[in-house]
Amino acid sequence: MTTTATRPTTAPTTATTTRKRTLATQGSPAQRPTAAAHLTDEQVAELGRELDAIRDDVLASRGAGDAAYIRRVIKVQRTLELGGRATLLAGAFPPAWVLGTGMLSVAKILENMEIGHNVLHGQWDWMRDPDIHSTTWEWDFVTPAAAWKHTHNDLHHTWTNVVGKDRDVGYSILRMSEDQPWKPWNLGNPLYNALLAPVFEWGIAVYDLELDEYQAGRKSKAELRKDLKAVGRKVVRQFTKDYVATPGVALLTGSALPALAGTLTANAIRNVWAHAVIFCGHFPDGADTFTEDVIDGETRGDWYVRQMIGSANISGSPLMHLMTGNLSHQIEHHLFPDLPSNRYAEVAPKVREICERYGLPYTTGPLLTQVGSAWKKVFRLALPNRRRRGDVTGGAQAQGPARGPVPPFAADVA
Repeated sequence: MTTTATRPTTAPTTATTTRKRTLATQGSPAQRPTAAAHLTDEQVAELGRELDAIRDDVLASRGAGDAAYIRRVIKVQRTLELGGRATLLAGAFPPAWVLGTGMLSVAKILENMEIGHNVLHGQWDWMRDPDIHSTTWEWDFVTPAAAWKHTHNDLHHTWTNVVGKDRDVGYSILRMSEDQPWKPWNLGNPLYNALLAPVFEWGIAVYDLELDEYQAGRKSKAELRKDLKAVGRKVVRQFTKDYVATPGVALLTGSALPALAGTLTANAIRNVWAHAVIFCGHFPDGADTFTEDVIDGETRGDWYVRQMIGSANISGSPLMHLMTGNLSHQIEHHLFPDLPSNRYAEVAPKVREICERYGLPYTTGPLLTQVGSAWKKVFRLALPNRRRRGDVTGGAQAQGPARGPVPPFAADVA
């Protein structure tokens, strides 16, 4: 379980010290989320022990079959990518363009979702393979791996859906919680989201620069300059591969423009798919957001509870799970982000049974249902919160519940 928010030395920084989160060993937070308000401290502690046992069982049983799985997926992905780029060399012939673009699109989705995302979580570090390791993998995405590991692994997975702590709530662009104050520019929520989807990797690259931290004075100009150089290097790498090398070789076959169009289309398809999967896992109805009082005094069991009720799954076939990087099991991923992704389907029924037994929601549904629900929220939160009886400020949660102090941290020397 991820319980710390440490910063790798190559990641962008927002402070001069590395901060490590400390979970309470017993007790309860200042306020439990509404969905878990019925649970006692003892029940939450027992729930945590049950989930710990599930994780320990998987850790103890990792082996050759799991290693063979990820190596097989990588082999398929690389074969599809090579085949797609080679086929685009004949892209002037429409069937070849469709086939090549399709193969390249699937290859990019597999690399981002099932391989890159999960390798960078350290899910395969136990293999001790230097080629499939979180410290060496650089994925097919514009944002550098180190920057993404900081904002995603360290921050998002620690502060999942806590407004004001988890910057992934709206990615600094969208209003995705009623606890986010409404401003007139939020009326553009649907437009911003529609524009973000086909260029999602670029949106994440800008987001990972943490420009708001720089504007707030928590990130120095030197740090920002360093991060911009890292992004610049990655942009050159991606452009060279997709928009120079492949179309350049296709010049020899008279298919340069079709090849360029094919790589552009493949990236857009990958971006739209990744955007849909991520939004289905975090923003459909049933996935809660939280105010900071729920993390003041949060225990290990409470952390587990927040992950379960702050995430949502996508139901579907094994192929669906593969193409989502097993983020169709978003609940299980947030509980156990460092377990091999191919094992989430195995633990999902156990997690669901625990949710049912403890009276907690287990949000899941088909892809189109979850996409529609997330978009419904995008539209709904473009408008001010609905006025409720007794709410003199005009918003359902315009001020939100009283917030507790920032949870305890242990500061390490940078």
